[in-house]
Amino acid sequence: MALNNTYDARLQQETAVGAGVQILLLALLGTAIGLGVAGWLSGLAFAFATWAVLSRALHRSALRSFGPANRVTLGRATLVGGVTALVADSFESAPPVTLLVGLTAVALLLDGVDGKVARRTGTSSALGARFDMEVDAFLILVLSVYVSTRLGPWVLLIGAMRYAFVAAARFAPWLNAPLPPSFARKTVAALQGIALLIAGSSLLPHPAELGVVLLALGSLVWSFGRDVMWLWRHGRIGATEVAVDPSSAPAEKGQAKVLELVSP
Repeated sequence: MALNNTYDARLQQETAVGAGVQILLLALLGTAIGLGVAGWLSGLAFAFATWAVLSRALHRSALRSFGPANRVTLGRATLVGGVTALVADSFESAPPVTLLVGLTAVALLLDGVDGKVARRTGTSSALGARFDMEVDAFLILVLSVYVSTRLGPWVLLIGAMRYAFVAAARFAPWLNAPLPPSFARKTVAALQGIALLIAGSSLLPHPAELGVVLLALGSLVWSFGRDVMWLWRHGRIGATEVAVDPSSAPAEKGQAKVLELVSP
Protein backbone atom coordinates (compact mmCIF):
# COMPACT_ATOMS: atom_id res chain seq x y z
CA MET A 1 0.00 0.00 0.00
CA ALA A 2 2.80 2.44 0.88
CA LEU A 3 4.49 1.70 -2.45
CA ASN A 4 1.27 2.38 -4.33
CA ASN A 5 0.87 5.67 -2.46
CA THR A 6 4.41 6.62 -3.49
CA TYR A 7 3.67 5.92 -7.16
CA ASP A 8 0.41 7.87 -6.94
CA ALA A 9 2.16 10.86 -5.34
CA ARG A 10 4.75 10.93 -8.11
CA LEU A 11 2.03 10.82 -10.77
CA GLN A 12 0.15 13.67 -9.08
CA GLN A 13 3.36 15.71 -9.01
CA GLU A 14 3.58 15.35 -12.81
CA THR A 15 0.07 16.76 -13.27
CA ALA A 16 0.80 19.59 -10.85
CA VAL A 17 3.92 20.52 -12.83
CA GLY A 18 1.83 20.50 -15.99
CA ALA A 19 -0.67 22.91 -14.44
CA GLY A 20 2.18 25.14 -13.29
CA VAL A 21 3.70 25.26 -16.79
CA GLN A 22 0.25 26.11 -18.18
CA ILE A 23 -0.04 29.09 -15.83
CA LEU A 24 3.48 30.17 -16.75
CA LEU A 25 2.55 30.12 -20.46
CA LEU A 26 -0.52 32.24 -19.71
CA ALA A 27 1.67 34.70 -17.82
CA LEU A 28 4.04 34.92 -20.78
CA LEU A 29 1.12 35.48 -23.16
CA GLY A 30 -0.28 38.10 -20.82
CA THR A 31 3.06 39.93 -20.77
CA ALA A 32 3.50 39.70 -24.54
CA ILE A 33 0.01 40.62 -25.77
CA GLY A 34 -1.93 41.62 -22.67
CA LEU A 35 -4.50 38.85 -22.26
CA GLY A 36 -7.94 40.06 -21.34
CA VAL A 37 -10.25 38.66 -18.68
CA ALA A 38 -11.79 36.10 -21.07
CA GLY A 39 -8.38 34.82 -22.08
CA TRP A 40 -7.15 34.44 -18.51
CA LEU A 41 -10.34 32.77 -17.28
CA SER A 42 -10.44 30.34 -20.21
CA GLY A 43 -6.76 29.46 -19.86
CA LEU A 44 -7.00 28.94 -16.10
CA ALA A 45 -10.18 26.90 -16.48
CA PHE A 46 -8.43 24.68 -19.02
CA ALA A 47 -5.42 24.25 -16.75
CA PHE A 48 -7.59 23.32 -13.75
CA ALA A 49 -9.81 20.95 -15.76
CA THR A 50 -6.78 19.20 -17.27
CA TRP A 51 -5.16 18.80 -13.86
CA ALA A 52 -8.35 17.53 -12.21
CA VAL A 53 -9.37 15.05 -14.92
CA LEU A 54 -5.85 13.73 -15.49
CA SER A 55 -5.18 13.37 -11.75
CA ARG A 56 -8.37 11.37 -11.32
CA ALA A 57 -7.60 9.16 -14.32
CA LEU A 58 -4.07 8.49 -13.08
CA HIS A 59 -5.35 7.62 -9.61
CA ARG A 60 -7.72 5.06 -11.13
CA SER A 61 -5.12 3.60 -13.48
CA ALA A 62 -2.47 1.01 -12.78
CA LEU A 63 0.40 3.13 -14.12
CA ARG A 64 3.62 3.08 -12.12
CA SER A 65 5.11 6.12 -13.91
CA PHE A 66 3.83 8.99 -16.00
CA GLY A 67 6.11 8.09 -18.89
CA PRO A 68 7.83 10.15 -21.60
CA ALA A 69 4.95 9.85 -24.07
CA ASN A 70 2.43 11.28 -21.60
CA ARG A 71 4.86 14.13 -20.90
CA VAL A 72 4.82 14.97 -24.61
CA THR A 73 1.03 14.89 -24.60
CA LEU A 74 0.96 17.08 -21.48
CA GLY A 75 3.21 19.55 -23.31
CA ARG A 76 0.78 19.55 -26.22
CA ALA A 77 -2.06 20.13 -23.78
CA THR A 78 -0.20 23.18 -22.46
CA LEU A 79 -0.02 24.60 -25.99
CA VAL A 80 -3.72 23.87 -26.49
CA GLY A 81 -4.42 25.79 -23.29
CA GLY A 82 -2.56 28.75 -24.77
CA VAL A 83 -4.57 28.49 -27.99
CA THR A 84 -7.76 28.34 -25.93
CA ALA A 85 -6.83 31.54 -24.09
CA LEU A 86 -6.01 33.34 -27.35
CA VAL A 87 -9.26 32.26 -29.01
CA ALA A 88 -11.30 33.36 -26.00
CA ASP A 89 -9.43 36.67 -25.97
CA SER A 90 -10.18 37.15 -29.69
CA PHE A 91 -13.82 37.89 -28.82
CA GLU A 92 -12.66 41.01 -26.97
CA SER A 93 -9.80 42.21 -29.15
CA ALA A 94 -8.00 41.45 -32.41
CA PRO A 95 -6.11 38.19 -31.94
CA PRO A 96 -2.34 37.89 -32.54
CA VAL A 97 -2.78 35.58 -35.54
CA THR A 98 0.91 34.78 -35.89
CA LEU A 99 1.18 33.66 -32.26
CA LEU A 100 -2.05 31.67 -32.43
CA VAL A 101 -0.98 29.94 -35.62
CA GLY A 102 2.47 29.23 -34.18
CA LEU A 103 1.16 27.56 -31.02
CA THR A 104 -1.37 25.56 -33.04
CA ALA A 105 1.21 24.45 -35.61
CA VAL A 106 3.57 23.15 -32.91
CA ALA A 107 0.72 21.31 -31.18
CA LEU A 108 -0.27 19.67 -34.47
CA LEU A 109 3.32 18.76 -35.36
CA LEU A 110 3.76 17.05 -32.00
CA ASP A 111 0.56 15.06 -32.49
CA GLY A 112 2.35 11.99 -33.81
CA VAL A 113 5.38 12.29 -31.54
CA ASP A 114 3.78 11.00 -28.33
CA GLY A 115 2.58 7.82 -30.03
CA LYS A 116 6.02 7.09 -31.47
CA VAL A 117 7.67 7.76 -28.12
CA ALA A 118 5.23 5.40 -26.39
CA ARG A 119 5.94 2.59 -28.85
CA ARG A 120 9.71 3.02 -28.77
CA THR A 121 9.87 3.12 -24.98
CA GLY A 122 7.29 0.40 -24.45
CA THR A 123 5.08 2.70 -22.39
CA SER A 124 1.86 2.55 -24.44
CA SER A 125 -1.27 2.56 -22.29
CA ALA A 126 -5.01 2.95 -22.62
CA LEU A 127 -4.85 6.11 -20.53
CA GLY A 128 -2.14 7.60 -22.75
CA ALA A 129 -4.17 6.90 -25.88
CA ARG A 130 -7.25 8.48 -24.32
CA PHE A 131 -5.28 11.50 -23.11
CA ASP A 132 -3.87 12.04 -26.61
CA MET A 133 -7.33 11.70 -28.14
CA GLU A 134 -8.93 14.21 -25.79
CA VAL A 135 -6.20 16.80 -26.39
CA ASP A 136 -6.66 16.43 -30.16
CA ALA A 137 -10.44 16.68 -29.92
CA PHE A 138 -10.38 19.80 -27.76
CA LEU A 139 -7.89 21.55 -30.03
CA ILE A 140 -10.16 20.90 -33.02
CA LEU A 141 -13.13 22.22 -31.06
CA VAL A 142 -11.31 25.43 -30.11
CA LEU A 143 -10.08 25.98 -33.67
CA SER A 144 -13.56 25.43 -35.05
CA VAL A 145 -14.87 28.10 -32.67
CA TYR A 146 -12.23 30.54 -33.90
CA VAL A 147 -12.79 29.85 -37.60
CA SER A 148 -16.59 29.93 -37.19
CA THR A 149 -16.40 33.65 -36.35
CA ARG A 150 -15.14 34.24 -39.91
CA LEU A 151 -16.82 31.54 -41.98
CA GLY A 152 -20.04 30.93 -40.09
CA PRO A 153 -21.42 28.77 -37.27
CA TRP A 154 -21.58 25.66 -39.50
CA VAL A 155 -17.82 25.23 -38.90
CA LEU A 156 -18.67 24.25 -35.31
CA LEU A 157 -19.86 20.92 -36.71
CA ILE A 158 -16.22 19.91 -37.13
CA GLY A 159 -15.39 20.41 -33.48
CA ALA A 160 -18.70 19.14 -32.14
CA MET A 161 -18.96 15.91 -34.14
CA ARG A 162 -16.74 13.80 -31.92
CA TYR A 163 -18.54 14.99 -28.78
CA ALA A 164 -21.90 14.28 -30.42
CA PHE A 165 -20.66 10.75 -31.13
CA VAL A 166 -19.69 10.27 -27.48
CA ALA A 167 -23.10 11.57 -26.35
CA ALA A 168 -24.88 9.24 -28.77
CA ALA A 169 -22.92 6.27 -27.40
CA ARG A 170 -24.58 6.88 -24.02
CA PHE A 171 -27.91 5.91 -25.58
CA ALA A 172 -26.57 3.42 -28.14
CA PRO A 173 -23.90 1.32 -26.37
CA TRP A 174 -23.03 -0.52 -29.58
CA LEU A 175 -21.21 2.65 -30.65
CA ASN A 176 -18.62 1.89 -27.94
CA ALA A 177 -17.38 -1.23 -29.71
CA PRO A 178 -13.72 -1.04 -30.81
CA LEU A 179 -13.10 -0.06 -34.41
CA PRO A 180 -10.46 -1.72 -36.61
CA PRO A 181 -7.35 0.37 -37.35
CA SER A 182 -7.82 2.68 -40.33
CA PHE A 183 -5.26 4.84 -42.11
CA ALA A 184 -8.13 6.77 -43.74
CA ARG A 185 -9.55 7.64 -40.32
CA LYS A 186 -6.20 8.93 -39.10
CA THR A 187 -5.73 10.95 -42.30
CA VAL A 188 -9.16 12.57 -42.00
CA ALA A 189 -8.52 13.42 -38.35
CA ALA A 190 -5.21 15.08 -39.22
CA LEU A 191 -6.86 16.98 -42.07
CA GLN A 192 -9.24 18.74 -39.67
CA GLY A 193 -6.48 20.47 -37.74
CA ILE A 194 -4.56 21.42 -40.88
CA ALA A 195 -7.66 22.80 -42.61
CA LEU A 196 -8.70 24.85 -39.60
CA LEU A 197 -5.15 26.13 -39.16
CA ILE A 198 -5.05 27.26 -42.80
CA ALA A 199 -8.41 28.98 -42.49
CA GLY A 200 -7.43 30.62 -39.21
CA SER A 201 -4.17 31.97 -40.61
CA SER A 202 -6.02 34.23 -43.10
CA LEU A 203 -3.39 33.50 -45.75
CA LEU A 204 -5.85 32.41 -48.43
CA PRO A 205 -8.72 34.28 -50.11
CA HIS A 206 -12.09 33.79 -48.44
CA PRO A 207 -13.45 31.40 -51.16
CA ALA A 208 -10.35 29.22 -50.84
CA GLU A 209 -10.64 29.10 -47.04
CA LEU A 210 -14.30 28.17 -47.42
CA GLY A 211 -13.43 25.37 -49.83
CA VAL A 212 -10.70 23.96 -47.57
CA VAL A 213 -12.95 23.84 -44.51
CA LEU A 214 -15.87 22.40 -46.48
CA LEU A 215 -13.57 19.66 -47.77
CA ALA A 216 -12.48 18.92 -44.20
CA LEU A 217 -16.08 18.78 -42.96
CA GLY A 218 -17.15 16.56 -45.84
CA SER A 219 -14.33 14.10 -45.19
CA LEU A 220 -15.18 14.06 -41.47
CA VAL A 221 -18.84 13.31 -42.15
CA TRP A 222 -17.79 10.49 -44.48
CA SER A 223 -15.37 9.07 -41.91
CA PHE A 224 -17.86 9.14 -39.04
CA GLY A 225 -20.60 7.78 -41.27
CA ARG A 226 -18.44 4.87 -42.40
CA ASP A 227 -17.47 4.02 -38.82
CA VAL A 228 -21.06 4.22 -37.57
CA MET A 229 -22.21 1.87 -40.33
CA TRP A 230 -19.42 -0.57 -39.46
CA LEU A 231 -20.36 -0.44 -35.78
CA TRP A 232 -24.04 -0.91 -36.64
CA ARG A 233 -23.29 -4.06 -38.63
CA HIS A 234 -20.65 -5.58 -36.35
CA GLY A 235 -21.39 -4.12 -32.91
CA ARG A 236 -25.01 -5.25 -32.85
CA ILE A 237 -24.09 -8.67 -34.18
CA GLY A 238 -21.50 -9.02 -31.39
CA ALA A 239 -24.07 -7.98 -28.80
CA THR A 240 -26.48 -10.64 -30.11
CA GLU A 241 -23.78 -13.33 -29.96
CA VAL A 242 -23.03 -12.49 -26.33
CA ALA A 243 -26.70 -12.76 -25.47
CA VAL A 244 -26.91 -16.18 -27.16
CA ASP A 245 -23.64 -17.55 -25.69
CA PRO A 246 -23.45 -16.91 -21.91
CA SER A 247 -19.96 -18.42 -21.77
CA SER A 248 -18.59 -15.31 -23.46
CA ALA A 249 -19.74 -13.03 -20.62
CA PRO A 250 -16.41 -12.96 -18.69
CA ALA A 251 -14.52 -11.90 -21.81
CA GLU A 252 -17.06 -9.21 -22.53
CA LYS A 253 -16.68 -7.83 -19.00
CA GLY A 254 -12.94 -7.53 -19.53
CA GLN A 255 -13.46 -5.79 -22.84
CA ALA A 256 -15.90 -3.36 -21.23
CA LYS A 257 -13.22 -2.37 -18.70
CA VAL A 258 -10.81 -1.54 -21.53
CA LEU A 259 -13.47 0.39 -23.45
CA GLU A 260 -14.14 2.45 -20.33
CA LEU A 261 -10.65 3.90 -20.75
CA VAL A 262 -10.22 4.10 -24.53
CA SER A 263 -13.71 4.54 -25.99
CA PRO A 264 -14.03 7.67 -28.17
